[in-house]
Amino acid sequence: MLDGTTTLASALMIVALTSGCTADQQIERPTPLYGEVSIDYPLELWDSDVEGETLLRVRVTDMGRVDSAVVLESSGHEAFDSVAIEGALELRFQPARKNGKRIEVWAEVPVNFSKGPKSDSALSF
Repeated sequence: MLDGTTTLASALMIVALTSGCTADQQIERPTPLYGEVSIDYPLELWDSDVEGETLLRVRVTDMGRVDSAVVLESSGHEAFDSVAIEGALELRFQPARKNGKRIEVWAEVPVNFSKGPKSDSALSF
């Protein structure tokens, strides 16, 4: 967007949940509750036409909040990595469930920083 503001789309792809689950322990994945979370695309990177991707590991609580986020793979730009974490901490989910009970899970979330059209395959800014 021209004003440097972009959104964190709810069409994120949760790539992996906490390991150690067996076939008899089916887990319902968390699902996003809101359509978008507004954040600011780092202006210096926007003005320089810089794009990239940050891979995050986030912990979704049994109440559907993200209480922790860490960078697994950096975009190579500290500003992208920082706003990716800030945006992820604002996400809200229908919590994951195991045997009908809400549970806490870890998930890997790719965050794509692009000035072009949004992609459905990753969380996009």
